[in-house]
Amino acid sequence: MDCDENFDDPTPFVEEDLNENSENNNVQSNSGNNNNHILSDSETHKDIDYKEKFGFDIFDPRNWDALDSKMVDVVVEDGLKRDMTIDQGPRDSLNRYFSSTFYTRILPNGEKCDRDWLVYSKELDRVFCFCCKVFSKGSARRGGLATNGYNSWVHLSSRLKEHESSSEHIQNMTTWYDLRLRLRNNQTIDSINQSQIKKEKENWYQVLLRIISIVKFLAKHNLAFRGHKERLYEGNNGNFLGLIEMLAEFDPIIQEHVRRITSHETHIHYLGHRIQNELILLLSSRIKSEIVRKVKQAKYFSVILDCTPDSSHQEQMTMILRYVDASSKSFTIEESFVGFLNVNDTTGQGLFDVLQVELKNMGLDIDDVRGQGYDNGSNMKGKHQGVQKKLIDINPRAYYMPCGCHSLNLILCDMAETCGKARDFFGIIQRIYTIFANSNKRWKILQDNVKKLTLKPLSVTRWESRIESIKAIRFQIGDLREALLDVAEKDNDSKIRSEAKSLALNELGDFEFLVAIIIWYEMLYHVNLVSKSLQSKDMFIDVAIKEMKGLVTFFEEFRETGLGNAIEEAKKIALEININPVFPQRRVIRRKRQFDENQDNPSMVNNQCAEESFRVHYFLFIVDQAISSLKWRFEKYQEFENVFGFLFTSERLLSMEDKRLKLCCTGLEDALKKDEQPDINGNDLYMELKFLRGVLPKEKLGAVEVLNYLKNFSCFPNVIISYRVMLTIPVTVASAERSFSKLKLLKSYLRTTMSQERLNGLALIAIENDMLEQLEYKDIVNVFASQNARRPIFKRD
Repeated sequence: MDCDENFDDPTPFVEEDLNENSENNNVQSNSGNNNNHILSDSETHKDIDYKEKFGFDIFDPRNWDALDSKMVDVVVEDGLKRDMTIDQGPRDSLNRYFSSTFYTRILPNGEKCDRDWLVYSKELDRVFCFCCKVFSKGSARRGGLATNGYNSWVHLSSRLKEHESSSEHIQNMTTWYDLRLRLRNNQTIDSINQSQIKKEKENWYQVLLRIISIVKFLAKHNLAFRGHKERLYEGNNGNFLGLIEMLAEFDPIIQEHVRRITSHETHIHYLGHRIQNELILLLSSRIKSEIVRKVKQAKYFSVILDCTPDSSHQEQMTMILRYVDASSKSFTIEESFVGFLNVNDTTGQGLFDVLQVELKNMGLDIDDVRGQGYDNGSNMKGKHQGVQKKLIDINPRAYYMPCGCHSLNLILCDMAETCGKARDFFGIIQRIYTIFANSNKRWKILQDNVKKLTLKPLSVTRWESRIESIKAIRFQIGDLREALLDVAEKDNDSKIRSEAKSLALNELGDFEFLVAIIIWYEMLYHVNLVSKSLQSKDMFIDVAIKEMKGLVTFFEEFRETGLGNAIEEAKKIALEININPVFPQRRVIRRKRQFDENQDNPSMVNNQCAEESFRVHYFLFIVDQAISSLKWRFEKYQEFENVFGFLFTSERLLSMEDKRLKLCCTGLEDALKKDEQPDINGNDLYMELKFLRGVLPKEKLGAVEVLNYLKNFSCFPNVIISYRVMLTIPVTVASAERSFSKLKLLKSYLRTTMSQERLNGLALIAIENDMLEQLEYKDIVNVFASQNARRPIFKRD
């Protein structure tokens, strides 16, 4: 089991930050001993680590009175932090101020020397002498430079000359330089201890590298960590300890680590479940922080939500953020998983409350949401109480877009339920699968007769189930009949024999069934192509609208020619499997009619031929239902096109008249407005687009290509914002559905006690593994070590 129980781990932590002191970027002076520089970004992050480690900024002159010997060593070895770019500090009553020119001493011969001991505090507006403040003790401290700082700028030059020539200052400078030299040469009094500590730190660093690598591997591949036991070299101790044992056979670092543990030389092993949780949380938090950083950089984003119960019967709501990522060389559309949210109230209000709390926890503004994508559940898409309505009430710019794949699946459901013959057709398909799937012997008969495509069951929710179920029968109907006849001869169950024979001779031997399966395969094939296209995470709404219009056109053309082509194809198959290629005449069951009811009701098929009856009461029913459902379920796409359509392609933009373009820009400004605060200015957008039309390349460009073309231009801000908002709006919730696949792998039957925090950590690592690969092991180890810096052996005296 891979649970996350909350019992104490007797294993103590390694307490020391494993950061090695980097070499300093010295500013050269005549003495060659200067150790001060302007902070780079990496050094700023290092200072933040020091703040977390010591509890305050040890480089700030305000805190120098509180430095212990270890802190002094760090400051001496890393060097003072000085801003060498200060031109003017705050002015005093005499209109004088501090300038970085005071850092430089001009010698009598005109040469310049850096006063590397002088530090200016912006917060106090005072200057200090580092060596005198740190290395002078008690009564030896004299003058403002060594105590509370000096800020009489009019007398500063003379005061500096007086101070730097004093014997106390020279002695403190000697002490400072000597300590710095000994630290660099590893020749301090405790150099032996320091050498041993560094060696031990390096060993732990290497051990942690391997442990993190194992955690990363198991999480990335959705594997359980723990077994029933948590001891090395015991049976059923899980994948994590098993990999440790395997590495110990080849890797000398882990081999030595395991030897220490098994010989009881150390009780510090970092192999317990608490450390696993800490490392999982550390890796996942880094990934999530990177996602949130990108979303904040993009500003506008969309939320994609979907719900499913997990193996412990808890309702899990997956949350995906869609945004335009501008952090790379070109704009890309990203849909990033940020976690599973445990929900108890599955009403629209309950789900919306959970969404609000999560956005707040991530530091994201709900007013920056520009799109929302859900499935077709009433609690999600409801016009009055659904999540989309709750969000639009707060933020009217959050465009709701129903999932295109769910909508296509519902269209297929509408078609399958439109008439009795359609329902019977899919009932036959399921019966054929069931008769073979319920027996291993019958499945073997199927495999012996059907060599290529295997039968698949129907599913109400799985998007591709119908096409996969029909495809195997459509192209192997002759072989399938032979398999059913074999079952009718060889099976011991008389009921099964009778059903198999009936399916082979009556259903699969019916010409009408042949025509129906060809018709359904053609329709489902085209629907499935569009569905697969929509499932791409970087699918754009303009492409989706084009696909939907193409699908409507297909059904309109199929209505005219589809039946004739299907009949011709069915006749070829019928001749191959010895079936009479004619529609069977059906007996009409009459019902008693009222005295005033017209006896010549058009629903009667007495005077109609069987083929015409099939066309009118079956074929046209399902095709017309498909066309009407497509237009109804995708009407939101048309609303979106009315707002953003002029930006879909460069071709549409170039072909638009100025008057029409201005109206579209004004309409877009209104659509992206809340409380009279729009995202763009319509008039400015119009002027930018007019100029843009003259500089765009002549070849046809899509929305993303136009946006990437504008990446290096700063004169089209409104155009760039418009494209970013448009591309942010989702088309499907396919990414949410894919995250449920990981949920089933992670929270399986044997891992139902897993905590929500551990589940989210593992899911983030598994789903966003591209970001995982970009994490630096060294950074992870350093953060982990700094969070657990408690052991005295790692503290300098």
